[in-house]
Amino acid sequence: MKLGILSTNRNLYSTRRLVEAGEERGHEVRVINHKRCYMNIVSHNPQIHYNGEPIRGIDAIIPRIGASVSFYGTAVVRQFEMMGVYSVNESVAITRSRDKLRASQLLSRKGIGLPVTGFASAPGDTDDLLELVGGAPVVIKLLEGTQGVGVVLAETKKAAESVIEAFRGLKANFMVQEFIKEAGGADLRCFVIGDRVVASMMRQGREGEFRSNLHRGGTAKLVKITPEERSTAVRSARVMGLNVAGVDLLRSNHGPVVMEVNSSPGLEGIESATGKDVAGMIIEFIEKNARHGKTRTRGRG
Repeated sequence: MKLGILSTNRNLYSTRRLVEAGEERGHEVRVINHKRCYMNIVSHNPQIHYNGEPIRGIDAIIPRIGASVSFYGTAVVRQFEMMGVYSVNESVAITRSRDKLRASQLLSRKGIGLPVTGFASAPGDTDDLLELVGGAPVVIKLLEGTQGVGVVLAETKKAAESVIEAFRGLKANFMVQEFIKEAGGADLRCFVIGDRVVASMMRQGREGEFRSNLHRGGTAKLVKITPEERSTAVRSARVMGLNVAGVDLLRSNHGPVVMEVNSSPGLEGIESATGKDVAGMIIEFIEKNARHGKTRTRGRG
């Protein structure tokens, strides 16, 4: 097969591992910088050009779309879909998972556990908004934030009011969530491929840090998850429509709650913590499922 990896940096660990895994299994792998692609929008012969030439002969793509370029990146994925190219994660699913409000609404509609959450832009009654989620302490997040950026723990009502006032001044949309104190600054990253969790790790924030992101100094270790946590992760990925996903869970007193469903989960932390060839598993999934035109949305939506 001819595989295309949509990535802006071929030297990133995840991109390199996917190239290695694909080539080890006998495939021709090409890294395509989606930011440098350009497209013609026509009815009968959609094309994508790259470095002055049309892209031809790609059987399947693996989108590695960063949050900062979601709009253009998903447009490129959508164009590939219109050309009949199989995408391991479809454009609609990526867009759905990147919209924190839409994702939370979809997950809650399916009965999947979430922290109590309020959404707002310019709330007319901040006191009532805070009461909706149970009062301070609360976690306040910008909807556009990623990798822990734009996430604040407000330990008191006064602090929460100050943060909300600041976000309101920025005319930013934000979410307010209950603080899951019992999680102790740790979360679970469950790596879902298809209909199963293939690897899982516990990420622990550094001392005094409630965010567990590895690039913020957190640590990761292998963890055994419960059947309920496994089911929650798989169901969450399915609700988003993602074949490959990193589902982040917190262990709360009322069971696992979903913090985020990531459509481009990194491979370095999960492979290092578990010793598993996750990149190879992604390639294997594509081998079993990729067919020309096998796209549920065919670029729609």
